[in-house]
Amino acid sequence: MKLYAYCLCADLDTFETSGVSGATVRLLKIGDISVLVSDCEAVPATQENMLAHAAVVRTVLARTTTVPFRFGTLSTEAQLRSFITTNKAAIAKKLAHLSGCVEMDLKTVWQSSNAAPSTPDPAEGPGTAFLKEKRRELLGDEQALAQRAELSSVLRTEFGALIKDEKISLPSDKATPARVFHLIESSKIKEYRDKVQQLREKHPELQFEVSGPWPPYSFANIELEFPLQFGVS
Repeated sequence: MKLYAYCLCADLDTFETSGVSGATVRLLKIGDISVLVSDCEAVPATQENMLAHAAVVRTVLARTTTVPFRFGTLSTEAQLRSFITTNKAAIAKKLAHLSGCVEMDLKTVWQSSNAAPSTPDPAEGPGTAFLKEKRRELLGDEQALAQRAELSSVLRTEFGALIKDEKISLPSDKATPARVFHLIESSKIKEYRDKVQQLREKHPELQFEVSGPWPPYSFANIELEFPLQFGVS
């Protein structure tokens, strides 16, 4: 029997609700770590199931620290026990890092400093053109790193110690907003939103859109060497 995994957590002894495909959600205790699971062989990738997965994780988050799995994660009890036993220290560290925290997502149009691609010279041979293209790619990577550092610096200056952790995803095109994921203490959500408003006023040339709080999906990173399967259909 396959198990559908929702999240890892600690300090949770009872839990009753329904999850994906209406299946009962139960606690699987492995040492001092709990895994919320449902008996399920496959999970249709429907909006209803995605919302059910999210609802289970949010309910746990309201009660204790949670490290969520991605939607569609299937395993067996033996695999889960092996994973948790082998990575007990790493999981404990992750739970401590996420303790009392939620994820806030920030979108902004952060103008790219990448130079526009140059027009190929018809007189160039294929070898020269190839080398120039590779050089442009390397420069683009360097500029992307500089751009990410610049955006992070601005946000760190504005938010300061309010941010416990941060991840930035920069698009390759100018039209797509940059996505910033911040891990903050749940007690500081209002303070975070106030800071975003101050940021809008300070940088009127930029647009900032904030959403959350969410379970800390972007900061879970619990797959490690976990032999999961995706049971979506």
